[in-house]
Amino acid sequence: AAVERRIEIDRSRIILAEQVHALDADRSKLAADLDEQLGKVRSLESANREIARRLDAAMENIRLVLESQP
Repeated sequence: AAVERRIEIDRSRIILAEQVHALDADRSKLAADLDEQLGKVRSLESANREIARRLDAAMENIRLVLESQP
């Protein structure tokens, strides 16, 4: 009975080690995906700021043109 329990414990440890390895691989993939998404977010935020700046400049130019008309 003791030998059987020991074998079962060893099997459980192997299964647990495999699960930990799988979880670690998943964590690594999720971390890489998160880093990629954060890069995309930063790029989109930068583009958004540039677009907002250009729109503000265009609106100001239109306003000046309209004000200069009689």
